[in-house]
Amino acid sequence: MSAISTNGQIKGGGTYYMISRSLGPEFGGAIGLIFSVANAVAASMYIVGFCESINDLLASFHVKIVDGGVNDVRVVGTVTLVVLFAICVIGMEWEARAQLVLLVVLLVAIVDFVIGAIVGPLDDEELAKGFTGFNSSVLLGNLYSDYRQDALDPAGKSHDFFSVFSVFFPACTGILAGANISGDLKDPSAAIPKGTLLAVVVTYASYLFLIVVSGGVMLRDATGNASQAADWSFAECQNTTCEYGLHNSSQVMELVAVVGPLIYAGCFAATLSSALASIVSAPKVFQALCKDKLYPYIEFFARGYGKNDEPYRGYVLTFFIVLVFTLIARLDAIAPIITNFFLAAYALINFSTFHASLQRIPGWRPTFKYYNLWLSLLGGVMCTAIMFLIQWWTGLLTVAIIIILYLVVAHRKPEVNWGSSTQAQTYTLALNSVASLGQVEEHVKTYRPQILVLCGAPSARPPLLHFANSITKNMSLLIAGHCLREQQPHRVRTRLTAEATKWLVRGKIRAFYTLADGPSQEQAARNLMCNVGLGKLRPNTVLMGYKANWQTCPQEELQSYFKTIHYAFDLHLAVGILRVDGGLDYSNLTEVTEEEEKTLAASTSYPAASNNAPSTSAPQHPEGGEVSLHPTHLHEKETQISPSLAKTLTHGLQKLTQGKVNWATFTASPDPRMHAATSGHLTSVPSYPSSPAEERLPSDTILGVLKLAKKKKSPTYKGPSGEVVAPQVVDSMLRFTRKQPQGTIDVWWLYDDGGLTMLIPYILTTRSNWSSCKLRVFCLANKKDDLASEHRRMAELLCKFRIDFTDVVMIPDVQRKPREDSLKDFQNLISNFLIDPDEETPEPAQGITETELLALKDKTNRHIRLRELLLEHSGEASFIVMTLPMPVVGTVSAWLYMAWLETLTRQMPPFLLLRGNQSSVLTFYS
Repeated sequence: MSAISTNGQIKGGGTYYMISRSLGPEFGGAIGLIFSVANAVAASMYIVGFCESINDLLASFHVKIVDGGVNDVRVVGTVTLVVLFAICVIGMEWEARAQLVLLVVLLVAIVDFVIGAIVGPLDDEELAKGFTGFNSSVLLGNLYSDYRQDALDPAGKSHDFFSVFSVFFPACTGILAGANISGDLKDPSAAIPKGTLLAVVVTYASYLFLIVVSGGVMLRDATGNASQAADWSFAECQNTTCEYGLHNSSQVMELVAVVGPLIYAGCFAATLSSALASIVSAPKVFQALCKDKLYPYIEFFARGYGKNDEPYRGYVLTFFIVLVFTLIARLDAIAPIITNFFLAAYALINFSTFHASLQRIPGWRPTFKYYNLWLSLLGGVMCTAIMFLIQWWTGLLTVAIIIILYLVVAHRKPEVNWGSSTQAQTYTLALNSVASLGQVEEHVKTYRPQILVLCGAPSARPPLLHFANSITKNMSLLIAGHCLREQQPHRVRTRLTAEATKWLVRGKIRAFYTLADGPSQEQAARNLMCNVGLGKLRPNTVLMGYKANWQTCPQEELQSYFKTIHYAFDLHLAVGILRVDGGLDYSNLTEVTEEEEKTLAASTSYPAASNNAPSTSAPQHPEGGEVSLHPTHLHEKETQISPSLAKTLTHGLQKLTQGKVNWATFTASPDPRMHAATSGHLTSVPSYPSSPAEERLPSDTILGVLKLAKKKKSPTYKGPSGEVVAPQVVDSMLRFTRKQPQGTIDVWWLYDDGGLTMLIPYILTTRSNWSSCKLRVFCLANKKDDLASEHRRMAELLCKFRIDFTDVVMIPDVQRKPREDSLKDFQNLISNFLIDPDEETPEPAQGITETELLALKDKTNRHIRLRELLLEHSGEASFIVMTLPMPVVGTVSAWLYMAWLETLTRQMPPFLLLRGNQSSVLTFYS
């Protein structure tokens, strides 16, 4: 602990602060909570000890309050607790003054005891009670253990070393009293090591000295019969019950002391000072824990009052905890409860020092040099072992509580960065793992698709990143690449990285974000492909979004997109291009924060409107369509509804705007009046009383709304002008995070690319969101007359690859000439990019030349024919994967290539064009 406390500035929180900043919030939060409770329970133990001394004092005068037993302890304990809390609430100054007074009383009592031991017994009565004065025979007789049954325990529990240790150990926990009020110390880094080490030395020396003196002057058993003093027969207890001696009487120190009442004063001082220290420590440690917001519902206790930031709310909570355990009124019943908690805290303090030293963090530079990492580990192991040796089930219970509290914090993932040694360990493990991975040769059986997604800012194209994440989730590397045309200053790059990382964490996407700038976008993309990654952790696949505006964008932009595909193939990377209906670009939408959502919900109104009311302006979709901001108007005619129904629907619509009910399901209500009310605006409501029949909503509608209200809330987005986007648009944007409808994933495996076109769809089917989709494989037949044997061979091959599929379809007539209407559609598609033969030049053409069309006529017809087959076989598929056409450098232009892709994917289900890098990714060998 001295090493930890001198490794930087220590703030309030004491032990909790040191462990949390060393081992991280998970361990720190767990120990902080149980350590606060342990200190509160320790206060009750000290108060009960004080009350037992009071009971003994009253018994010597034959006085009792209620019954002279546990009820007296409860009464006196409650009054004592109130007085002690009054002292603590007044302020730390009064608590410190009280501690000084109690220290003086305690020292006087110890001196009184020592003088009495030197003087020896004053009469035969004291001798008969076992007080012999210093005697070597008595000391030797007390040197060895003599564990017995507990006379006060109804079950007659037999004690051993660890059961006695569990009762005695809390008396040593005061050594952390100074550390626990670290926030009130002028220089904690200097005061904590000095004060704690002095406390350990003084406590150890004091206890050892008092134990040795007691063992040297007192017998274990004595009858107390003064008539037996002459022959010392008072020490024989075989045939009688002995009420005196070290084993039987708790008033040994009073008997030995010269002035007996001073021992009571010393007991009062010892117990009350320890109780005061624990009462002060518990709220302050708990306040520091609450301020860090590691656990829910406890921030209320974080507030402090006055110049010293006193945790008065924590004092109140501590008061009731101490009161509950004080009412137990059994010292030996309370002590074992807190022993394990303190031992767990001490074990983690030792482990913190060991862990920080083991990681060799440059920032681990404690000014206290007298520590050893292996000695720290030994201390931690011993504390843990003693927990179980005292009582195995309480040890297990303590460990279970720590694990549960640890998991709560780990699940909540608090946004704290304390530079803990666990963070350093993560770095060390990652570095060692990457270095080890670099020495492992690649093998087809261990292939994983490591994807670089060219998505720009992650929040700009969520569907593209969500789809990539559905492939790599918990399996392989995913990198979100952002290509910038111009060089950006460090401040901008830092801001973009922070925003992207925050978005990925919020979306629970395990991915890395990286950006590159260059003289052009394609050059920036090439820099990413070449340089991103570390060792074997680098992308082998590039995933891009389909460029839907290729027909209208500037030529330089299209050429940049086309060159990016070329660069990926040149660098021996697989390439995927994803196209979905509605597009991928949602950069014009912004997620609404919780505060903004509450404001929007409060200001939302539903004015009366007819079916021809002007529609709200909506942002333009990146593909040219309009993003609707309101649900579709379902009915042309105005519908009248009763006032009570209007009130019910208005409440429901308010829930809709707050994201508590899904629009699509709500509008599917069987009640026609409900349809009218969910058309974007409420119709005008007449002011006439409705009939009872009109007042009742259909039971299935009510149940439907109640069920919908329990559904998980979807995020809310707003357009450029601040309008809330309709949930249908959000559903489209988040389509790959939803459960996919039952259907098929159609795989058009046209060419041998190493098997990636087959592997990616298979991986998708293993994900829970795609589990209802089955694989259907389409392959080209080489021989029309032998379709059955080719079908059988392909099915056998897929079985060898262990690919689960529902059907294999052989396509025999892909070389057939396309229909005239299909050819005409293609000609219309490329008509704006055709270059007149008279205008052709030797330089690279900025369009499609007649020469290029003639040279690639067969390929063009093949793609047109493939579209006809796609419409015939896969028009109703849930998802389509097809081998991506290879853009041969210098042979096909960007315009013709994009026309091929447009022909294949236009007005189709979600479509992935994919081509491997010819490296085998499938094998049927074990």
